[in-house]
Amino acid sequence: MQNHERRSQLLDLIRIRGFAALEELVRELGVSESTVRRDLDALEEQGSAKRTHGGVLYSGGMPRLAEFDERQPANWAAKRAIAAKAAEIIGDGETVLLDGGTTTYEVARLLVGRSLQVVTNSLPVANLFASEARTDLVLLGGYVSPRTGVCLGPYANELLGRLHVTTTVLSAAGISAEGLFNAHLLLAETEQAMLKAAGRVIVVADSSKFGRKSLTLVSGLSSINVFVSDDGLSPAWRDAIAKAGAELVIATVPDADATPPASFPRRNRPA
Repeated sequence: MQNHERRSQLLDLIRIRGFAALEELVRELGVSESTVRRDLDALEEQGSAKRTHGGVLYSGGMPRLAEFDERQPANWAAKRAIAAKAAEIIGDGETVLLDGGTTTYEVARLLVGRSLQVVTNSLPVANLFASEARTDLVLLGGYVSPRTGVCLGPYANELLGRLHVTTTVLSAAGISAEGLFNAHLLLAETEQAMLKAAGRVIVVADSSKFGRKSLTLVSGLSSINVFVSDDGLSPAWRDAIAKAGAELVIATVPDADATPPASFPRRNRPA
């Protein structure tokens, strides 16, 4: 395969997924890691991709989102394992409402190509489905946060008030005995509207989020139907979720994937 053909295929993979891990790209292209690194250097130079600690983000046609880029690599292996379990719970033909969290984004990646109706307030999530023929996409309007790429505020909330979805998938900045917390006041109001629109609510959160609070309380634990977390969740929190009447799904994080792929050495910048 010629360089330009391989790089075109590489860019397609990144564009469709929005985010791709180095190990995935090496495996799917069938070339060496060093070759993928050189190709990613070229794509980054032309502004089509941006490397992160977890892999590479598609940046062509999508704004650079500082907060999303910073949070996305954190607890990357756990997020991917959680996302895989959450995607299994969602059936074909459902109407799924996805918020703008980085774990929710990993769920969205796994839903690409499935027959679904997707509603979201997230530009990165919408970008994954924009060219998908099998998926009906609804992007909520409103004020767009330049750091996270999510739409929020009264216009988004008004539209949510007119909708009903099968499943809402939410992330959280923190989860305490009081409930789910978010770090953004306006976003918390939008997520409350998302809860009201849902027949079922799934919260995807790695174990580090439990026992923490953030700026604004979004809802109590009793408003959540399913929590999906990783095997690092403590027995005390497993009991607390059961007492709240919610189902708990635990994702096992493989030891081999416990850390993100090795970073790129070129110019001392991460992959």
